[in-house]
Amino acid sequence: MADLLRQGATLTEYSCPACASPLFKLKNGNLWCAKCQKKVIILKEGETAEQATTPIVMNQLETTVLTKIQEVETKIKTEKDPAQLEKLSTTLATLLENLEKIKKIKH
Repeated sequence: MADLLRQGATLTEYSCPACASPLFKLKNGNLWCAKCQKKVIILKEGETAEQATTPIVMNQLETTVLTKIQEVETKIKTEKDPAQLEKLSTTLATLLENLEKIKKIKH
């Protein structure tokens, strides 16, 4: 807990639903349980777990797709075989379409 405070986290009035330890607010805004070593999400009144976690999942998914786009781009740079280039181009197009869909869902 002391390490979290040294790193700029702040102690909140909330407690962990699993272990009842105090929750810390990290610099990135996430709530963290030092004992469970897990991120905690607090639902607003009337909000479902799915509604609360969708933005988090979409951000993770966007990061994953962007990483895959970079990996495919790196392979395209060095690939010489036209058939393999076609496969990589198709994969890249699909990843870009998915990235666009993710961004639409997020906004």
